[in-house]
Amino acid sequence: MPELIAPTTRLHAAWIASRDEWGRGVHQDGAGLRAADEVDTPEGFARWVAGLHEAEGTALFEGWVPCTFRWIVEGDRYLGAIALRHELNDFLLDAGGHIGYGIRPSARGRGLAGWALAGILPEARKLGMARVLLTCRVDNPASARTIERGGGVLEDIRDTELGTLRRYWITL
Repeated sequence: MPELIAPTTRLHAAWIASRDEWGRGVHQDGAGLRAADEVDTPEGFARWVAGLHEAEGTALFEGWVPCTFRWIVEGDRYLGAIALRHELNDFLLDAGGHIGYGIRPSARGRGLAGWALAGILPEARKLGMARVLLTCRVDNPASARTIERGGGVLEDIRDTELGTLRRYWITL
């Protein structure tokens, strides 16, 4: 049975296995990983995880907003991540949205993204959000189905700096 948990250093090896499955340097939606983050060593990983916890109260980097990060795990296996951004800046309103998620390739097709989306929406309600924005690429029908099944209503399709995206709102 999967769980949504706060990031933890105890899953370092499991997280690295997932990262290697994605491929080094590949963007993982919802993970909060930047190219400059050093995660291979236990010390570097611990710094990164501490930063993910710190992000709940502050914008860690220029252009970022406060964010709640949760990991999707099953036992000691890291399956993916979901991020709830507490507010929208201009970039997030246009392209990124409030919520981003990514499921490791070997765990896809199990409904985990939809399960995680349903699990993070109560956190958005606790923050006082009335609705949340989610986006996905037009060539990602699986993500579009996940958002629609989660209550997403299509607002528009637009060209952004991330490519052509479908933009959905979920009323809470």
